[in-house]
Amino acid sequence: MKSVILYSGGKDSTMAVYEALNNGDEIYALLAMHSRNNESYMFHVPAIHMVDYCSAAMEIPSIDVLTDGIKEEELNDLEHMLRRLKDKGVDAVYSGALESVYQKSRIDKICEKLDLISVSPLWHKDPIEYMRQIVDLGFEVILTSVSAYGLDEKWLGKTITHESIDELIQLNEKYGIHPAFEGGEAETLVLDTPFYDRKIVIDEADINWHFDSGTYDIKKAHLEEKYDYSLEE
Repeated sequence: MKSVILYSGGKDSTMAVYEALNNGDEIYALLAMHSRNNESYMFHVPAIHMVDYCSAAMEIPSIDVLTDGIKEEELNDLEHMLRRLKDKGVDAVYSGALESVYQKSRIDKICEKLDLISVSPLWHKDPIEYMRQIVDLGFEVILTSVSAYGLDEKWLGKTITHESIDELIQLNEKYGIHPAFEGGEAETLVLDTPFYDRKIVIDEADINWHFDSGTYDIKKAHLEEKYDYSLEE
């Protein structure tokens, strides 16, 4: 199939890329919705500008769509672009939906209207097993925003490891935080995966904390070649 991935640079949409590659799909593009509204119901906002780096790291082209991010109306912008992509031969749309019925149902509805295949390969995966799978696959994932009691500013810019997942399990038991952040508790950015040809290195970032929430604002970054030590053997 020729597919597009609804893409934000975060762990879930990057896992959707992984699943599409495993399925043998031809990925036409990464589709990044840039919302002017920080409270968008549908689309990831923090560090969305880093999609260009992710796209370059994967050597998969990206398409940027600007939206005002108004609830429900923002779906019209998505539908308009998907209609254009269907005309270019795209068959399927992948999303990183894990548990959000709001997001999945709306993507499914648009795809049904346009006669596109909606693929949500992560749907209803066990969140803890899923998070551990991300680490085991070699994804380097950092947190770019937090907005839940129990997640303080020390989590901003933090890399997800098995140890941090253990912490999230404890926070889930204590405060009800979703281990995979499906309640909007945090947003993420993937700096490296086995299918990145180059990895993203952050050179400069600011931590902005506002009482009980904050963002990790990346000011400067670059792509770095991944050295293959086997070439020396």
